[in-house]
Amino acid sequence: MSFGSSSVHSNLILPYIMQNATDEQKQRWLPGFASGDLMFAIAMTEPGTGSDLANIATSAKLSDDGSHYVLNGSKTFITGGALADRVLVVARTTPYDPDNRRGGLSILVVDASSEGYSVGRKLKKIGLKTSDTAELSFDDVLVPVADLLGEEGKAFSYLTQNLAQERLTIAFGAAATASAAIAHAIAYTKDRKVFGKPVASFQNSKFVLAECSAELQALQIMVDNAIELNDRDELTVPDAARAKLFATETAGRIIDKCLQLHGGYGYITEYPIARLYADTRVTRIYGGTSEVMKTIIAKDLGL
Repeated sequence: MSFGSSSVHSNLILPYIMQNATDEQKQRWLPGFASGDLMFAIAMTEPGTGSDLANIATSAKLSDDGSHYVLNGSKTFITGGALADRVLVVARTTPYDPDNRRGGLSILVVDASSEGYSVGRKLKKIGLKTSDTAELSFDDVLVPVADLLGEEGKAFSYLTQNLAQERLTIAFGAAATASAAIAHAIAYTKDRKVFGKPVASFQNSKFVLAECSAELQALQIMVDNAIELNDRDELTVPDAARAKLFATETAGRIIDKCLQLHGGYGYITEYPIARLYADTRVTRIYGGTSEVMKTIIAKDLGL
């Protein structure tokens, strides 16, 4: 079950604040963060950049008196962007350097009520419909220097560090949805009768569910190991990529098989399996595509 953008707010944004915010910033933001009076989002992706975060073009120029940044640019696919009160915007604070593409990026915690800040379309998705996904634009938005998160120019290292936990979150979410899909399929096939017998009584149904159960166990063991590594602060970027890649690809296969066992009803959105099918597809895209995960893993192999 999805609770809108709450997972991004609590699982993704909080580590950025706890690790990089000053004591003064924490005093300003954390009470409202915890109560839900201040909802947060993070804006990385831009039209045309996708997973290539080093190619971010949104700019934030420091004013002559050094009191504020002037933010200009746009973002897309921002989870919780339509409802957020504060947004962690990744912007370029120094000119783009082709020899150091990852440098010059900073994180500004932007007040959504600022003049020049606007929310564009609320994007229509095939799944995760309780979670708003929006386009954002910034037209000479003034952001106080007091709202710079961490050090100027260090955003890429912050993103790399925290994306590992984001990918872990996606991985254990995939394990949970795969487990739910199997439970729904078992219940449905026991209840549904074909040719006078429960669908679960046919050998094909038993074999498919047996395959799903075996895949889920392997998936759960991998995710549990990643969680333990994270608890010990030993979860590396490549290990998080392995967990996300395996978990999301495996969950996709399991849910597809379980939908097939529902027959035509599996395609009807009033059935949970149809919603699981639609919701899980994006897990192979957001947080870094499966192709990006493979690239990270291959680099770790020295390839």
